[in-house]
Amino acid sequence: MPDLSLFSSPAPYHIITYGTLLGTEFFQHPNRTAVVLALTYPGSRNPLGPSSSLSGTLAESNRWSVLAPLATVFVGGLVNLVYVGPATTRIMRERKVQESKDGKKSYDPAPHSKEMQQLNRAFGKMHGVSSLVNLGALIATIWYGFSLAERIH
Repeated sequence: MPDLSLFSSPAPYHIITYGTLLGTEFFQHPNRTAVVLALTYPGSRNPLGPSSSLSGTLAESNRWSVLAPLATVFVGGLVNLVYVGPATTRIMRERKVQESKDGKKSYDPAPHSKEMQQLNRAFGKMHGVSSLVNLGALIATIWYGFSLAERIH
């Protein structure tokens, strides 16, 4: 018969959430998943080691192996959600308006109006910023994965 106490441990939920975070980072900007990881952090089996949940995530001994990568993922997702995403959407809407004025799509071959050229540059910059933020979050998630693997080892 399986050990049902496993269901009360945060460890399996933590591993499942980590896998979800890593998998979804290729498709979206997951800052909420980082919060779930912080809340389900499985503490040390040693009574003198870090405790579970948020207090374990915030423990001084976990500052660089747990807190830093999870905070990086959370902040990156928040930046994309609050600033980069809305700015990119605004630029896309402005390009649609400009396409109507110019009678030409933003991605059609040149030449483009000065306004469209500016909007295309702005869109490219925002897309680049979003890509860099996402790359940073992905690297932080992999960094955390190595820390997690060290605990399992």
